[in-house]
Amino acid sequence: MSVLEVLAIVLAGLAAGTINTIVGSGTLVTFPVLLLFGYAPVSANISNSLGLVPGGVAGTWGYRHELRSLGPMLWRLGPASLVGSVIGALLLLVLPAAAFETIVPVLILVALLLVVLGPRLQRWAAHRHADRITPGRWVALVVGILLSGVYGGYFGAAQGVLLLGIMSILLPLGLQQINGIKNVLATIANLVAALVFLVVAPDLVDWTVVLLIGIGSILGGLLGARVGRRLPPAVLRGVIVVIGTVAIVNLLLT
Repeated sequence: MSVLEVLAIVLAGLAAGTINTIVGSGTLVTFPVLLLFGYAPVSANISNSLGLVPGGVAGTWGYRHELRSLGPMLWRLGPASLVGSVIGALLLLVLPAAAFETIVPVLILVALLLVVLGPRLQRWAAHRHADRITPGRWVALVVGILLSGVYGGYFGAAQGVLLLGIMSILLPLGLQQINGIKNVLATIANLVAALVFLVVAPDLVDWTVVLLIGIGSILGGLLGARVGRRLPPAVLRGVIVVIGTVAIVNLLLT
């Protein structure tokens, strides 16, 4: 491995960790870089998932103040992300990548619309005395996070955007708190998928790549939390829309 390759992978991990903490879609940085250097797609995807776990933990730590009062909610939502990611990781090992290629851009577009319209829809819900989480909303929330976990375990690019879109509609919380929850759930999905890969297909893991992305993603996670927590909600929504749009274009062109 050349010095250029090492530097490029670490910087890609740094960028991915930062983007994942603020919005999501960091995989759209690291995955193409690994393919550029000749890594096989499945091996690159698995190694990338493992390498981004430390960055997710760092980003979650950075949002600890926003998460301080949300422990009970995380205990209820975390298992859905966990189960979904196990399913997604197993699907990655048996299904072709084309299985999700057509639906993913549509999912991201819907998620972006939900993020943009979130405040208006939340105000509409409040007028209808639905500013609390009803049993029906809980069911919709858990199902949505389960399906996001499946996608996160399978590939994960823009999983954060999907989570933000779902929770912006169904949770009567501020965007920064929702972003903190997103970091926890996405990290769970990455971690569980990584553990599944280690058990089922350890030969596909490139530990040098994992280490390099991990180093970069930790720094990126801490940086992303510092930046993301200071962004006003309107600016944060704008960043989400820009990155989500780039993700859609990237997926459609590749």
